[in-house]
Amino acid sequence: MSQGSPAAGRALPENEVKQRLRQYGIPVPDFTVLSPRDSLDDLEVSFPAVLKVCSPDIVHKTDVGGVRLGIPDWGELGSAVADFRQRFPGLPLLVEPLAPSGLEMIAGLTHDSQFGLAVMVGMGGVFTEVYRDVAFRLVPIEERDAMDMLEELRAHVLFEGFRGMTPDRKAVIRLLLTLSKMGLDYGPTLRQMDLNPVLVYEEGLMVVDANLILGD
Repeated sequence: MSQGSPAAGRALPENEVKQRLRQYGIPVPDFTVLSPRDSLDDLEVSFPAVLKVCSPDIVHKTDVGGVRLGIPDWGELGSAVADFRQRFPGLPLLVEPLAPSGLEMIAGLTHDSQFGLAVMVGMGGVFTEVYRDVAFRLVPIEERDAMDMLEELRAHVLFEGFRGMTPDRKAVIRLLLTLSKMGLDYGPTLRQMDLNPVLVYEEGLMVVDANLILGD
């Protein structure tokens, strides 16, 4: 299935997207949003931490230097916040703990002008960038569909073992079924959702970054 032309509509800020994912039971890091006037005095965060600019107008945050990973302590966090506030004046910032490394995947929903909403899953990193290792199914899907999607991926053998662990295939299947439900619930108002990366562990997974575009 073709993904069609880029989705047109209203992008939501990352914190709102993650709140919506939480409502469906999809794991995301515990985050805090700092407004331009908030101090760090009352902030609760675990280190190492991640700092991101949080704006629906900046979808590709890494491309503009809007992500800082592995911040080790309060001193470095304060410096990073000051730097971001200078480079992104007036925009809120998102702070969250750095997620442990895992098998990197992507998932989401995409709207095709001819066929409607489809669930997408793929292997992250080089598998997406070089091999376009992704699979699609029209909404709604069942468990067998989700299993078949994973089997279609060229890199599906990574589920047999990755860096000394066996990634939780069932957690990914649950994620795809939940995305299918979201697609049914949102209907045509959902134009595109990208969960990238999704880090898969021996038990469970974590959606580290997420974008959502809704129709006008």
